[in-house]
Amino acid sequence: MQPGKLNLITDVSGLLVGNAHGEDLRSGVTVLVPHGELVAAVDSRGGGTGSREFDLLRPEATVQSVNAIVLSGGSAFGLDAAGGVMASLRAKGIGYRAGTSIVPIVPTAILFDLNNGGDKDWGDSSPYPALGQTAFDSASVNFDQGNAGAGFGANAGGFKGGLGSASVQVADDGTTVGALVAVNSVGAVTYPVSGAFYAWGSEAGNEFGGVLPVAEDRGNAVRMPKLAGPRENTTIGIVATDAALTKSQCQQFAIMAHQGLTRAIRPANTPFDGDVVFGVSTGIRPLADPVLDLATLGAHAADCLARAVARGIFEADSQGQSVSYREKFGFSCQTN
Repeated sequence: MQPGKLNLITDVSGLLVGNAHGEDLRSGVTVLVPHGELVAAVDSRGGGTGSREFDLLRPEATVQSVNAIVLSGGSAFGLDAAGGVMASLRAKGIGYRAGTSIVPIVPTAILFDLNNGGDKDWGDSSPYPALGQTAFDSASVNFDQGNAGAGFGANAGGFKGGLGSASVQVADDGTTVGALVAVNSVGAVTYPVSGAFYAWGSEAGNEFGGVLPVAEDRGNAVRMPKLAGPRENTTIGIVATDAALTKSQCQQFAIMAHQGLTRAIRPANTPFDGDVVFGVSTGIRPLADPVLDLATLGAHAADCLARAVARGIFEADSQGQSVSYREKFGFSCQTN
């Protein structure tokens, strides 16, 4: 397994990522921005999903590509972030053309971070459209992880949650798979004794600390370490490839990738979570074997998403009463 140059989703040709957050708000927005066309589908599980434009991602829907994808904190209020992104896209003349009108297509998924101690008393003016616009305008191949974007106010599995990303080169021709995820899960992300991440078997180098499980980790009961109510959690992510996929293939890609959440978070897809994985393609490299290649891409996407979950937790900093993984286990600095 060889990560891409940046070990970020932007190793997939044609993609940029932008983040924005409010310090006092303790919430933020992440935007995936393509250079051109982006074919997309979605796999949604759990009991508390919040979404926008998901119906357009069905394979039979008329619109065949999207113009950006938003991951946001703020629960249902965070869906407003798409409005800011749409405004920026429309100003650039980017969107679905319906006669003389331009309508940017911006699917969005949200997580719940309203009760994390931040100042959510914004009155009748939601901060999320502005955060969405700022995130879009800052989109780059390089971006922060941990306390960034949609992961800024997240809490996960007893630790400070965060934004994580990873990539892998899956073929000699340069075909790449990448993942981006905001981790806010009710389920645990580490073994109880060693502190090793459940995703340890997929780790590339020491990208999330290199801690290994021990024999005493075996046979432990299911843990629900985050005290939560319905819809107060959720892990939302994107897996991407530069291989050319149709909408139906993107959906299968996302379905396979969702296994990465169940490997990295235990339990995942609970009634308390609204877990979502988008599958997207920039369509640069044709598939030699549509069935075998798609299965291979999906398998890599699951591993990549599991790694991104662990990186999001590992890169996060303590915030308020929420203690980071690195602080608890004595890691002194972030890694890249």
